[in-house]
Amino acid sequence: MKKDDIFYQAMLARDPRFDGKFFIGVKTTGIYCRPICPAKPKRENVEFFSNGLQAEKAGYRPCLRCRPESAPHSPAWVGKSAVVQRAVKVLNAKESLSFNEDDFAAQFGVTARHLRRLFMEEIGKTPKQLSFENRLNLARKLIVETSLPITEVAFASGFESIRRFNDAFKDRFKKAPREIRRNKVAPGAGLRISLSYRPPFDFQGLLTSYRNHRVGNLEWFQENTMYRLVALNGHVGVIAISDNPEKSCLQLEIDFPDTAQIPAIISRVRHLFDLDSDPVMIANTLEADSGIKKILKVSPGIRLPSGWDPFEIAVATILGQLVSVKMGRELVHDLIEIAGAESDFEKEGRKIKLFPSAKDIINADLTKLRTTKARKQTLIEFCKAVLEKRISLSPTQDVEIFMKDVQKLRGIGPWTAQYMALKALRHTDTFPASDLILARTLKIHDKKIIDQMSPWRGYVAALFWKNYSLELTKTALQKRTKS
Repeated sequence: MKKDDIFYQAMLARDPRFDGKFFIGVKTTGIYCRPICPAKPKRENVEFFSNGLQAEKAGYRPCLRCRPESAPHSPAWVGKSAVVQRAVKVLNAKESLSFNEDDFAAQFGVTARHLRRLFMEEIGKTPKQLSFENRLNLARKLIVETSLPITEVAFASGFESIRRFNDAFKDRFKKAPREIRRNKVAPGAGLRISLSYRPPFDFQGLLTSYRNHRVGNLEWFQENTMYRLVALNGHVGVIAISDNPEKSCLQLEIDFPDTAQIPAIISRVRHLFDLDSDPVMIANTLEADSGIKKILKVSPGIRLPSGWDPFEIAVATILGQLVSVKMGRELVHDLIEIAGAESDFEKEGRKIKLFPSAKDIINADLTKLRTTKARKQTLIEFCKAVLEKRISLSPTQDVEIFMKDVQKLRGIGPWTAQYMALKALRHTDTFPASDLILARTLKIHDKKIIDQMSPWRGYVAALFWKNYSLELTKTALQKRTKS
């Protein structure tokens, strides 16, 4: 069966596993759709594209019904060159709506002019145009899914002029914002947004991981929902994240006073729950080994746990060196209580403190922090390196250079560097082999076979942590008791 025929069958089945992996251009209407769109055009009337940008370059406009911009992004990044691939990935995950061509190009070691040329050659749009369209895509999502007033939607999407917003919106979607409004405006109502993923999706596995590594009182859990206190740009609010497996999406509820931070919140939640992962592609690689295939059947749709903020993850990693998960969690809690600022947010009658900044930690009295003097010094040196920009936690950087640089700090070795690369930088090909649990799994699974699973070795680590932690910890305790 030809590739296009497989795509057409997936479209007829509305298979969510293919969502975002290809798009359908409908010749008779001039629109392009996601594979899950209810529309079912005839085979001779469609053509297929690997991404939405290709469809738009061919003259198609996005479907108003299935909203292609809401599909999970594909790991098969747009573009031919590595620079364009990385740049598109960063644009799709960008937290801030502000865009400076020179600063953006500098992240990839090229000039703005050179990057514009590459973009035009490979995808037919400049980085600035793509950034602008991402803002409009966000606007349509907010208009369709929430009751946020149109003026607030415009502001949340980075527009200062309502007239300019209306003109740009109509130019892209061929309808005015008010023409696609579905929900009535309800003053004071919180925002509820859906975030699509490709099934299978191990939501419970991620939830368990975040419970075990919860960040002080900033995170709490009720049944199948994760809550997080969010502090951005001087404002504080709360988000709630739950799963809707029937629709293959997360439900994100946002109660935050500054609508300009909505893009940042959405971007962070997408990373937190690894929503752009392709479980079928990963499974095809991991199932090459029969032993790992057996574990994957128990935990289908494994995702890569990370955290809300890279700096939080890095600090927790340093404090978690050579201690149990429970003790590491307690040390993070203690650090927040010692160095964190008051948030004025109360839960169960107690005010919750915010996670301290690098400067807060350096200036704090860490005498009562229950860890070694050497580890406290490592923490302070790391914070100084972050402030002085000797250490970056940006996921766009070269991971090998990051690990080399961070290990120059006294007290940071291979495990810490690799763990930060995996969880803070979200590098999917990192396998911290010296980790206590992972080192024990290597007595069961051949390291050479794991190395062949590049670039998804991070998912192997996540799979082993989930399925071996309790078993191998019990075995170690039994051996210790006998001896």
